[in-house]
Amino acid sequence: MKYATVIGLEVHSELKTKSKAFCSCSTEFGGEPNTHVCPVCLGMPGALPVLNKQVVEFAIRAGLALDCEIKKFNKFDRKNYFYPDLSKNYQISQFDKPICEHGHIDIEVDGQTKRVGITRIHMEEDAGKLVHSGATIKTSESSAVDYNRAGVPLIEIVSEPDMRSAAEARAYMEKLKAILEYTDVSDCKMQEGSLRCDANISVMPEGATEFGTRAEIKNLNSFRALERAIEYEIQRQIQLVEDGGTVVQETRTWDDGKGMTLSMRSKEEAHDYRYFPEPDLVPVVIDDAWIARVKSELPELPAARKARLMQEKGLVDYDAENIVSTKAMAEYFDEAAKHTEDSKGIANWLLGDVSAYLNSENITIEKFPITPANLGEMVNLINKGVLSSKLAKKVFAEMLKTGKTPQALVKELGLEQISDEGAIVKIVEETLAENPQSIADYKAGKDRALGFLVGQIMKKSRGKANPEMVNNLLKERMQ
Repeated sequence: MKYATVIGLEVHSELKTKSKAFCSCSTEFGGEPNTHVCPVCLGMPGALPVLNKQVVEFAIRAGLALDCEIKKFNKFDRKNYFYPDLSKNYQISQFDKPICEHGHIDIEVDGQTKRVGITRIHMEEDAGKLVHSGATIKTSESSAVDYNRAGVPLIEIVSEPDMRSAAEARAYMEKLKAILEYTDVSDCKMQEGSLRCDANISVMPEGATEFGTRAEIKNLNSFRALERAIEYEIQRQIQLVEDGGTVVQETRTWDDGKGMTLSMRSKEEAHDYRYFPEPDLVPVVIDDAWIARVKSELPELPAARKARLMQEKGLVDYDAENIVSTKAMAEYFDEAAKHTEDSKGIANWLLGDVSAYLNSENITIEKFPITPANLGEMVNLINKGVLSSKLAKKVFAEMLKTGKTPQALVKELGLEQISDEGAIVKIVEETLAENPQSIADYKAGKDRALGFLVGQIMKKSRGKANPEMVNNLLKERMQ
């Protein structure tokens, strides 16, 4: 029997506010455990929350960027549950009146565009963080709790169950991350937990209309973990059904080392949380003027930027899509393109040697040592014939080490490409005189002879002869 997969994602994104959602404690990552806390975020008796207005501002901005309807009247609720990372035994969240509803994201997988609906976006506070003694909660003998993160403002973005594969789920997450980065509402540092994803997964016989029982995989903090966890869970559920068992509704955790999901607890329903309106906070009322102002301040979003790069800079779809995938890469490209008319050349370097360097060093473009201006100038030197592609790689390597300009390195290393026809003719004629058999081979139709001769000339010129001129002059002389 063939099976269809149904996937919905719940994404938690920490907002880039300086202080927490309901108190003035710092949201800075990496402080000593339990140092960014106060009676409010620890839930001490008598401590009262005060809403941070910037949280609402960022939620509106994210909602508009995701084509959501902004609800003018919304309120906060208490979500009651008992867990060590929740010091007051309830989380301030939103239940029946969230700030945003009915949005969408368009994704592309295997050349096919698909719209994934967004059910809602709501504001809430984060819980603390459990620090486990083992690799996962399932393998730990003990756990400590750090409340620094408690009260950090979040938006939770809940998708419709519209995705049908791990690849679609990853594409959705990548697009969502880019939009949140572009709008500057979150730094989206998945390694620091500021962007986390819970995946709801179920399987059903192909052609069925009723969804199967879902399992929720908690706290997936990388695109790779998301994809692997979904692929494993799909196969686990199919195998369970095939063996005559039934899928139970539960919460599971992902063990990255073992490459498998593990059961944590039964999955709660909404009524289990005993939601009720937060009595210490008044409802949030948003007027048209506020929405209009935030909308007018939205930056150029990834889809619009991609269209601009294709239309104005002549980039192909693949190159534009990869460049706009992160805000920092897109901004680097735009800045570098100011220094050359060859935007395609910039794109080739960014998606080739630059990306290879970033991956090898495990850094992002923000820490790349070559400035956009210097990369643009290097592309100009290639186009002017001063540098060959081979020599450009040498200059690129030295720029990485020294930070010097490409012009300075060309002079310092004596790497100017020889484009003087007279100088190249002299080397060509010397090479032909030394290799009469290669001339005969070429005339007999052996194309490798031409490559050999080019190699000899490049060796004589120490790699500096203009390759195009070398090829043309060789063919001309041998005819």
